[in-house]
Amino acid sequence: MGEFVTLEVEGGVGTIRLDRPPVNALNNQVQAELAEAAREASDRDDVRAVILYGGEKTFAGGADIKEMASRTYPEIAKFGTELTASLARVANIPKPVVCAITGYALGGGLELALTADWRIAGDNVKVGQPEIQLGIIPGAGGTQRLTRLIGPSKAKDLIFTGRFVKADEALKLGIVDEVVAPDDVYAAARKWASQFANGPAVALRAAKAAIDSGLDVDLATGLKIETQLFTALWATEDQRNGMQSFIDNGPGKASFEGK
Repeated sequence: MGEFVTLEVEGGVGTIRLDRPPVNALNNQVQAELAEAAREASDRDDVRAVILYGGEKTFAGGADIKEMASRTYPEIAKFGTELTASLARVANIPKPVVCAITGYALGGGLELALTADWRIAGDNVKVGQPEIQLGIIPGAGGTQRLTRLIGPSKAKDLIFTGRFVKADEALKLGIVDEVVAPDDVYAAARKWASQFANGPAVALRAAKAAIDSGLDVDLATGLKIETQLFTALWATEDQRNGMQSFIDNGPGKASFEGK
């Protein structure tokens, strides 16, 4: 895989690991490697769920400011487009994705965390969108994904002020979904991801697509999307196995092949 981003697979769970000391800053190379790791995690049949992880000390401290400061407008326009596309590739992984947040997730780091379906943070974590303090705004999904997650008023407060949010407030706001001891973050993320390792992969993909696609359209269109994805599952082995198992053995006992 890449120099700074790797994909490690074990027991049906793929861990996309950022490792660019000291703070996993998102430069050109990191964003390119991140997109490639997301593509591989999406394509591999042995990956049923994904963990985003930056290591024990910190998840990601945002973009590389020293690198960004010297860029011309054409250069930053290209970088911004590519970074947004890379994070979109992560958001579009058609499998359950959990982000394991240690230390802090700031700026582009929080924007990356927001691409996940579930976020688990250590109780000492700080998150935020501090771009306003640099005279800019979030440029890789912060104004959009954060607003959809916690609502416009709360998102504006965080983006206008650029303040850091501690784990307990992040949980209350809904930015993170679970808070654990710092040393337990990765284990908790793995526990969440592992529950899908033998699950109905096609149905999980359909559920994620229905929810994510529905956020961008009106209710009537969203219901049509849901119906199409729902009925399409009758073409899968998992649907037949799951329903027959329910009839024969009751709920929760089905074995799925992901087909």
